[in-house]
Amino acid sequence: MVCAVAAGYKSKVLCTATFVSRRSMDPDCDPQICDDSYRILRPFRARIDRDARSVTTSLFGLVPRTASVREGLGATLTIDHAATAQPGPAPAVHVHSTDDGWRVASGSTALQRIVDAAFEEPNPARLRRTHAVVVVQDGCVVAERYAPGITADMPLPGWSMAKSVLSALVGILVSDGRLSLDARELMPEWRAPDPRAAISLDDLLRMRSGLRFGEQYGWPWSDVLHMLYNCEDMAGFAAGRPLVAEPGRVWQYASGTSNILSRIVRRVVGDDQYWQWPRRALFDRIHMRSALLEADTAGTFVCSSYMLATARDWARYGQLWLDNGQAANTQVLAHDWIRYSTSPTPQSPNGRYGAHWWLKLNPDIGGDSDAARSIAPGTYFAVGHEGQTLTVMPSRRAVIVRLGASIYIDAWNQAEFTAQMQDALSRV
Repeated sequence: MVCAVAAGYKSKVLCTATFVSRRSMDPDCDPQICDDSYRILRPFRARIDRDARSVTTSLFGLVPRTASVREGLGATLTIDHAATAQPGPAPAVHVHSTDDGWRVASGSTALQRIVDAAFEEPNPARLRRTHAVVVVQDGCVVAERYAPGITADMPLPGWSMAKSVLSALVGILVSDGRLSLDARELMPEWRAPDPRAAISLDDLLRMRSGLRFGEQYGWPWSDVLHMLYNCEDMAGFAAGRPLVAEPGRVWQYASGTSNILSRIVRRVVGDDQYWQWPRRALFDRIHMRSALLEADTAGTFVCSSYMLATARDWARYGQLWLDNGQAANTQVLAHDWIRYSTSPTPQSPNGRYGAHWWLKLNPDIGGDSDAARSIAPGTYFAVGHEGQTLTVMPSRRAVIVRLGASIYIDAWNQAEFTAQMQDALSRV
């Protein structure tokens, strides 16, 4: 399993970066696949097939894993050469647009200094590798910067920031009356008398399903790594986990929970509409042109981890929430859903988590610091692997995006960055 997970990770990351982001990455020595804690990947050799738009990785030819691109759907990792599901036409995605509709205004010198400092490397042993920072205030881009090789029109992965986008997709179905927070028996595997039948939609959104799921990224046998890099049907794997706690009683962050929700969305929307629906229901309505969700082999969007957008489009999603669900004078997301999603889950530590949004930062990115305690109440975050962050700051009428490759997650101090931004934005 360790070889399969490692080969799968390298193929998937390289395929997405090469053919979706259109980045130039060395398949043998790019930092994102061979540095820091990823050194285990160095002996694995990857072959990029530009004609087939695929990447195959193996260790001395053993347990090869291939990731391939489907038009409009990004990269999909196949297991044992299984055929990928094709439930409907792929959506049109405009990933390279120079006119994205944002107004640009001059920010302060202090604000630009903070942005520039985010690209510095104060600790060579803990590289931050910031790729992009975009700061929006009052609906205007007031500061931004990109690392060499990264451009403003390049869609970049948000990893678990996709979970917060999933929140909106579920919220739209709830507002339309097609789902309800108290709905139960949500998966075919969960029918009474199976105790998992008691899991509600609310429990899933608040990460308190009670299902056993290991989220340890440093442990190659963990559930999350097996799900992402060794499973054809990620939602099916997650839904098949046994209960270890009564639903609704214990909070546990679990990426499998988000993929179960994604499968539920698919069931409600229907296979004939599913792949197009997120674009029609959300992305097109807020002019998020570059947004792209990637699916697993079974055809379900991997809403735990696999979504890309330009830094400005990630900011556009945050602006939707800052504007209480409104975009272009249209109510895309209900006010009640904004309030629900950003209200604390009582079972989470110190009310840290809402409904697929973080209300406070975790300690590994500065959450227990004085800087974190200085962040204004009402600020909330989408947070992803390797230090991806989307910050919604109502007190400053601002949205802040930081994308990068902080392989050692503690290399990026989001609390300090947010506190500094908060202070500078108060003086713009």
